Parts: sequence; C-alpha cells; structure tokens
Amino acid sequence: MKFIAESSVYKYILKMALPAIAGLSTQMVVSLVDTAMVGRLPDAEYSLAAMGLGVLATWAVVSFFSSLATGTHVLIARRFGSKDYDGCGDVLNTSLIISFIAGVLVGALIVGLSFPIAHFFAADDIVGEYAGDYLFYRFMGLPFFLLSVSYRGFFFGIGKTKIFMFSGILVNFLNIVFNYIFIFGAFGFDGMGLAGAGLGSSLATFFDALFYLGISSLSYYRKRYNYFVNFRFVKDFARSIIKISLPVSFQNVFILIGFLSFVAITGIIGTLEQAASQVVISSLMISLMPCFGFGIAVQTLVGNQLGSGKFAIAKFYGFETSKVASLYTIFIGMIFIFAPRIILILITNDTNVIETAVPILRIAGFGQIFYAVGVVLANGLQAMGQTFFVMVAEVISNWVIFVPLAYLLGIVFDLGLIGAWSALPFYVIVYSAIVFYRFSFVKESKVLKV
Repeated sequence: MKFIAESSVYKYILKMALPAIAGLSTQMVVSLVDTAMVGRLPDAEYSLAAMGLGVLATWAVVSFFSSLATGTHVLIARRFGSKDYDGCGDVLNTSLIISFIAGVLVGALIVGLSFPIAHFFAADDIVGEYAGDYLFYRFMGLPFFLLSVSYRGFFFGIGKTKIFMFSGILVNFLNIVFNYIFIFGAFGFDGMGLAGAGLGSSLATFFDALFYLGISSLSYYRKRYNYFVNFRFVKDFARSIIKISLPVSFQNVFILIGFLSFVAITGIIGTLEQAASQVVISSLMISLMPCFGFGIAVQTLVGNQLGSGKFAIAKFYGFETSKVASLYTIFIGMIFIFAPRIILILITNDTNVIETAVPILRIAGFGQIFYAVGVVLANGLQAMGQTFFVMVAEVISNWVIFVPLAYLLGIVFDLGLIGAWSALPFYVIVYSAIVFYRFSFVKESKVLKV
C-alpha cells in the first residue's frame, strides 16, 4: 500500500474525523450546562433526580433509533463511492420517511404515556411528576430528531462531516438558550422548571431539522443528488437500512444495560464509590467522543472504497484510522494514569470523591488506550455490513466478561471499587481483540451487498 501510505492519507483521515469530533464534543458541553441550570432550581434535589430518569429514558430511546444514521451512512457511502448520486438521493428519501414515521409513532406513544412511565421508575411521587413533565415535552421533538439523524447519515456518507459540526454547534447553542428561557422564564415566558428543559430541547431539534433541510436545499446538493425531483420510497433500500441498523440499535441497548449493571455493582460497594464511578465515566467521555468521531470517519472512508470496488484500500483506511485514534487514546491515557487529579477536578470539587476516583481513573486510563482500535475497526466492520457480528462481540465482552467479572472481583472477592473497575481493561481488550481479528481476516465475499 505504499502508493497511498503518505502524509496525505492522515490529513484526509483528520479532515473527516475532526469536524465529527467537534460536533460530538458540543453534546458534552450542553449536558453539563443543562445539569447546572436544573441544579439551580429551588427544588434542585427533586429536579435533578427527575432529570436523571428523564435523560436516561431519552438516551435509551434515542440510542436505539439513532442507529438509523448508521444504516443510512453505510448505504450512502457505498453509492457515493460508486458515483451513484441518484442512488444517494433515493437512500436519503427512504431514510427520511422511515425516520418520520418512527418518530411520530414512538414520540406520540411516549408523550401519551409519559407520566405512567415516569411514575413506574420513580420511587418518589414528586420526582415522578417532574420526570413525566420532562418526558412529555422532550419526546414531542422525536420526529425532528430522527429526521436530523437521517440527514446526518447522508452527509457523513458523502464525506461532509463539517455539516454535522455546524449542526452540533447550532442545536446545542439553541438548546442552552431555549432551556434557559423555559426553565427560568424570560422574554415573557413563565419559568417551567424541568419541563422547560424538555421543551427547550425539542425546539432545538426542530431548528436542527430545519438547518439540515436548508443545507440540503442548496443547489450544489439538490442538483447533484436529485432527492427533491425523484422523491420516493425504495423498499430495497428500506430493508437494507433496517438490516444494518437494527443490530446497532440492540448493541446500544446492551451497552446501556451493561453499564447500568456495572454502576449498580459500584452502588453495592458504597454510595461514595458509586459517585466516584460516575465521575470517572464522565471523564472517559474526553477519550470516547473523539473515538466515535474517528469511527464516523472510518465508516465513510471504508464505505466509499467498497463502493468503488477497492476492498484492500478500504481495509487499509480502517487500520490507518485506528492508528491515528490510538495515538490520541495513548496520550489521554497517560494523563489519566499519571495526572488523574487534573481531569477529576474539572468535574467535581468534592475531595472525598476525587481521592476515591484517582485509582480507578488510572485503571480506566490504561484500559481505554485499547478502545480506539475496537471502536474504529467496529465502525469499519459496520461499513461492510457486519453489524450483527459487532453486536455479538459487544454482548460477549460486556455481558459475559465485564459485568460478571466486576461483580466477582468487587463483591464476591471483596476487592471493592478497585476490583470492580479492574474488569474494565479486560472488557476493552477482549472487545478490541475480537474486532481486530475479524477486521484483519474478513474477506471481500463477506461484505454485505447493499
């Protein structure tokens, strides 16, 4: 591969990855700001508890359906690589129709059942009422969010990751502004408390969908991909999108359940230990978000090359992207290991929590070094259509190894928090090794034809 193994390759990878990383990073900022706003309400204890339930429920549904971006991304990247631009437009239209129908149906269901759902999970009636208000307004925006997901997959597939960056900046800025207005009251609007956070987020997703619609209306995209002229629903593309996306949806659910189980295990060890674990999980986002950005880049790079019939070059881009991402995780890992307090003090000023978190952040810092290989090459396999394999790899490493080992070391062997967190490197290394092996030896005949 000497004919493409040069500095321009890495520039191309970074050109794809950095805007995606920037767009993802804005989500961390808005999450912190939202929590800070709600934490300043008069009844902050109830509001924060309710927000925790509401955000968790939202994340569970959103992570399940946001996999539509993966299916759309993979199909678009293949067609873009083969220069089938009308096909790209057909995939986008099909994805938009699926997203809108799913968003309306699921959104209406959860809006209608928001209070029963909230009270089922809340031990306190006040918390349940607040969480119900949040879910009621938050899921009104689900159709617009899923439309944005489809557009996101389209622009990822054609290599325009900067569009996602601008979208991320816009939607999260609006999220902060609207949340402030509706949480506390401003510009003639009465303060709604936590319900205002749900309404503000839904309005932000509405404007995000308008942003994508506006960008897609530009003549460059409109004339090249003909999605307005040839607006139609293609059943074959719909089946391919669902076939690729569904395993990713279940993988996201499995990850959520696995980590909730792990957090519950740390809670058995102690409240302080559970708080320290939450802080470390938040710290890991510094490393994981860029990995997800590199994953987006590799799906585009691998998909484009597969679309143009260059299987060997597709694998080459997968490995090279994983190398670049690993350099980043090694750098961050060294900070986690040798200067953990610098990271922890950014998240909390509680001395007891910080000191409890120091040793486990060092353990996590070692484990996450290997995570880049797993995330990047897993996205490469997804670009090949092997989403079911990636899901199975996650289930094996998370449910069969990570959670049971954490319980065994932390609770059964009474090694406490350090024992429980020692399971993390095993999980990461096993997952990355499985994915690396599969990506290394996968044959062109195993690539899903879409």
